Amino acid sequence: MSHDFRFLHEPGRRRFMAAAASSFLGVGLLPEWLKLEARPADSQGKPVRNVIYLYMDGGMSHVDTWDPKEGDVAGPTRTIATSVTGIRLGEYLHRTAKLMNHGTIVRSLTSTQGAHEQGNYYMHTSYQMRGTINHPSLGAWLNHFQGPGNPSLPASVYIGNASRHPGAGFFPPDHAPLFVNNPENGLRDIRRREDVTREKHAARLALAAGLDAEFVRDFGTQRHVQAHASAYDGACRMMDCKDIAAFNLTEEKDSTRDSYGRDPFGQGCLLARRLVERGVRFVEVSLHGWDTHSNNFTTTPDLSDKLDRGLSSLVADLRDRGMLGQTLVVVTTEFGRSPKINAALGRDHYPNAFSAAIFGGGVKQGFVLGSTDKRGEAVASDEASVQDFNATIGRALGLPLDKIVHSPEKRPFKFADKGKPLTSVFS
Repeated sequence: MSHDFRFLHEPGRRRFMAAAASSFLGVGLLPEWLKLEARPADSQGKPVRNVIYLYMDGGMSHVDTWDPKEGDVAGPTRTIATSVTGIRLGEYLHRTAKLMNHGTIVRSLTSTQGAHEQGNYYMHTSYQMRGTINHPSLGAWLNHFQGPGNPSLPASVYIGNASRHPGAGFFPPDHAPLFVNNPENGLRDIRRREDVTREKHAARLALAAGLDAEFVRDFGTQRHVQAHASAYDGACRMMDCKDIAAFNLTEEKDSTRDSYGRDPFGQGCLLARRLVERGVRFVEVSLHGWDTHSNNFTTTPDLSDKLDRGLSSLVADLRDRGMLGQTLVVVTTEFGRSPKINAALGRDHYPNAFSAAIFGGGVKQGFVLGSTDKRGEAVASDEASVQDFNATIGRALGLPLDKIVHSPEKRPFKFADKGKPLTSVFS
C-alpha cells in the first residue's frame, strides 16, 4: 500500500475505499458488515470491557430454569442444588449449577411487551417499537460512546438468525453489528487473491476512486452511500488483519469444541470467547426455539441442555483465562412462560414475571436479586423493568446513562430510557 493512500484524510479515505472496492474488489462480506471507527473512551471509564449477550429467543420458561417452583406449576421439572447454598435451579441446568458461585440471578424482571417481535425489540433497545423511528441496540450504544476495542475488527458481532435484530437504529450504519449466521463458516472471501499483491491492490483502488470521483462528489454524503463506503473500508482493513483468525474455530482443540456443544449455539459461545479475546466489545449469541406453547417438557430440556453446555463452558473458559472479571456474560429473553400449564402441555407468553442471569463482570458471586410468588406468577420483591436491567449492563460498562443523544429528527434518547441500574447486583 502506498504512502499517499495510507495517509488520506479519513472521510476522503472512506469514499476512496468504497468507490474502489465497489468496482474491483467484490469482497464477499455480508451487507451488514460495516466499518467501525474508534472514538475516545467515556470520561467515566469502563470497569467492564466486554459483554457476551446470550439471547434466548422465543421466551424462556423461568419456572423450568432460573426460578423453579414446586407443585403443579413445576410439571415434571425437578429442582437441583447449586454451588451456592440456598440457590436452586431447574434440573436441566446442572452444569451451570456448579458455576453459580460466579454469577447473579435476577428473578424479578417484568415487561410491558407480550408479543415476540415487540418484546425482542424492547429488550434489545429499552424502547417500545414505533413505526416512526428505529432505536439502537445495546451494542450500537456501546460503540457510540466508547468505540471498538480493536480498530481492525467490528465493534460488535451478532451470531444467529438476525431477522429481528434492531441493529444500529438511528445511529450511523457503521454502528450495526457484523452478522454471522453460522459460526462454523467463519468469514469467507475476506482475503485477496494470491495473484494480487498489495501494490497491485492499491493501484486498483486508486483507479476505481478516479472513475467514481464524480459520483462520490454528488452523492457521497447520503446515508446509504456512506454505509457502503464504510463496509468496504472495513473489509479492506480486515484483509491484512491477523485477528480475523478469531473466526476460525478449527484452531481450537476438539475437546474444547466438544465441551461447548457441537451445535450452532455452543460453537457461537466459543466464537464469542475468541472474539472478545481479540477486542470485540459486544458479542450476541442467540438460541432459538423457546416459544413452547406446546410440548414444553420435551422441548425445554433440549434447549436448556444447549444453553447449559455453552454457558457453563464459556464461564469456565473465561475464568480460566483470567477474562471473567472484565467480561459480563448476560443470559436473557423477551419474557417468561406462564406458570400455568396449558392443555397442549405447554406454557404461553408471560411478561408479568421472568428471570435473567449475569456472570462475571463485577457482579456478586452466588447472588439472587428479587423473587416471585410461590407459583412464579407475580413479582414479590425488587421488581425490575427491562430498562432497569439494561441500565445495569450500561453501568457495568461505565456508560453515561443520563447523557441525552438526539436522533436525526432531534428527538432525545438515553441508553436505557428511564431505567435505573440494579446497583445491588454489583460486588
